[in-house]
Amino acid sequence: MTKIIRPTVNHLESVAKLFDAYRVFYRKDSDLAGAEKFISDRLSNADSVIFLAMEEGAAPKYQGFVQLYPLFSSTRMAKLWLLNDLFVDPEFRGRSIGKALIESAKELALQTDAAGLLLETEKSNIIGNNLYPATGFDLVDESNFYFWASNK
Repeated sequence: MTKIIRPTVNHLESVAKLFDAYRVFYRKDSDLAGAEKFISDRLSNADSVIFLAMEEGAAPKYQGFVQLYPLFSSTRMAKLWLLNDLFVDPEFRGRSIGKALIESAKELALQTDAAGLLLETEKSNIIGNNLYPATGFDLVDESNFYFWASNK
C-alpha cells in the first residue's frame, strides 16, 4: 500500500535518486551529488514542500515525489503553489501514485488557504497532459508563457 509522507533528511538519498531520475526524464545529465545537494538545501531551508510516495515494509520502496514552491498572486492577493516537479518511478506507474501525490498537493493548497496550484509541462509529456486534466486542472489557453534564460 502506498503512503504519502513529508520527507525528512532521513529520506534524502531516496528523494535525491527520484529527483535525479526526474531530471534525466527532462533530458538533463544525471548528477546524483548535485540532486542530493539541491534536495538537501530545499529540506534544510524549508523553501519548498515535498511529498514522497512510498510502499511501506521491511525495505520501503520509494515510488515518486512531488515538489511545490510558494508563489503569490497580486491580482488574487493570495498565495499560490507552483507544482514544479512530479515524478513516479516507471516501475510504479499505473498505480494512481501520481494522482495521490497531486491530491496531497491540493490538500496543501487548501490547508494554506492558497488560491490554487499552477504547473507547466511540455506538450510532449503525454502522461502528464492526460493526468492533469483528469485530476481537475484546467489548461489555460488564453495566456502566453514566456521565459528569460540567464544562461544557466
